[in-house]
Amino acid sequence: MSERIGSGSGEPTETVDAEAVREFAESFHGTVIRPADEAYEEARKIWNGMIDRRPALIARCSGTADVVAAVGFAREHGLPLAVRGGGHNVAGSAVCDDGLVVDLSEMTGVFVDPAARRARAQGGATIGDVDRETQLFGLAAPLGVVSATGIAGLTLNGGVGHLRRKYGLSLDNLVSAEVVTADGRVRTASEEENPDLFWAIRGGGGNFGVVTSFEYRLHEVGPEVFGLFVWHRGDSEEALRAFRGYAEGASRNASVLPFYAVVPELEEFPEASWGDPAVAFLGCYDGPVAEAEAEFRALREFADPVVDFSGPMAYTDLQSMLDADYPDGLRYYWKAVYVTELTDEVLGLVRRRGAGSPSPLSTVDIWHLGGAIGDVAPDATAFRHREPAFMITFEANWEDPATDDENVAWARDGITELGDLPVSKGAYGNFPGLGEDPARLLFGENYDRVVEVKATYDPENLFRLNQNVAPSA
Repeated sequence: MSERIGSGSGEPTETVDAEAVREFAESFHGTVIRPADEAYEEARKIWNGMIDRRPALIARCSGTADVVAAVGFAREHGLPLAVRGGGHNVAGSAVCDDGLVVDLSEMTGVFVDPAARRARAQGGATIGDVDRETQLFGLAAPLGVVSATGIAGLTLNGGVGHLRRKYGLSLDNLVSAEVVTADGRVRTASEEENPDLFWAIRGGGGNFGVVTSFEYRLHEVGPEVFGLFVWHRGDSEEALRAFRGYAEGASRNASVLPFYAVVPELEEFPEASWGDPAVAFLGCYDGPVAEAEAEFRALREFADPVVDFSGPMAYTDLQSMLDADYPDGLRYYWKAVYVTELTDEVLGLVRRRGAGSPSPLSTVDIWHLGGAIGDVAPDATAFRHREPAFMITFEANWEDPATDDENVAWARDGITELGDLPVSKGAYGNFPGLGEDPARLLFGENYDRVVEVKATYDPENLFRLNQNVAPSA
């Protein structure tokens, strides 16, 4: 007898033997959730409210053995396979229609060895989970800028955070990883073991398997750092030019993210400024307060700010400062392109496109890169784009489903215009839109080697619900 499993909103497209499903669920130590289960509707939701998919099975794993079982079940029964980490999946690839979701969201353990300055974190952990444990010892792994972000996708695709210019990308601080590959084997990926796989997962996203744990190199950070968070009104061109001048001589101890935004209607901001266009500077200085004050003076004092929240603060407070701006269920569409220079044309585009956003929640961001990111050779990991000094992202964030098309078009059109400029190149895997662009944009001249590793570890392309690299023949 077969059990028809599928979307639940129409005719199911897959059939699986009912006894096989029962045996799988009974042997599973976590929870197998099916469309008829009470928990299903909540379990299938992900952070991006745009995504509405109905998987056949959700395998909420308790550990690596469950991951092996779930990957094997999907492979044996020909089911599409999606992998869900700890949170913040912009493209929606963490859930699929009519397939099996390997859900790591309950695998959140973080284990710190302060003497070795290492931390091992399970694949469902968030940045906040890691920071909570590592800051007990005055240590940190260079991760992202929103604590609710899952470490898995963040690290596998790059990882730009408040420590990026001093300590590099998240993937640059990865020492080893435990990976369940398509054949169901549990492999260690490191410089010593399976080095080809280790090369590929650092930038190759989820193309090669399910990463069940990450071992990070830690650095002395905190418990306090100097946080930069200042909002400027009026002539945003002046603010962006001030940043361009600052960036030319910026310290590696500092990482700054300017963004074009609208002043939010919050009591922390003067009511007279609510709804006005603004340029905000968000950043971190890991060093003495006096040095930080001097470093950021040019960005704080070139004009009277709307507000200035800058100053010494707990590292964990800086890491969670933006959490409320990215709630579960909001609608998100993010895209990015690298630029080698902040020309007048680039800055003008940021201002013009930022002012034209259909949603007051959207931003156009300029990530200052360089520093330690550029110290790594472009072919040392699958992550290729080491040379550009900046990355510009269009974050379309909105509430009303009726405005989906115009918000998506705003981000796409802005990135298209930006990508046509001679100073632009490439794409970033953590801001992929809905994954519609070719993966070659991510990897550049590393693409052929990525394909070779894909063919070695996933020749049947089981892990294809991502910015997919098809294995070679």
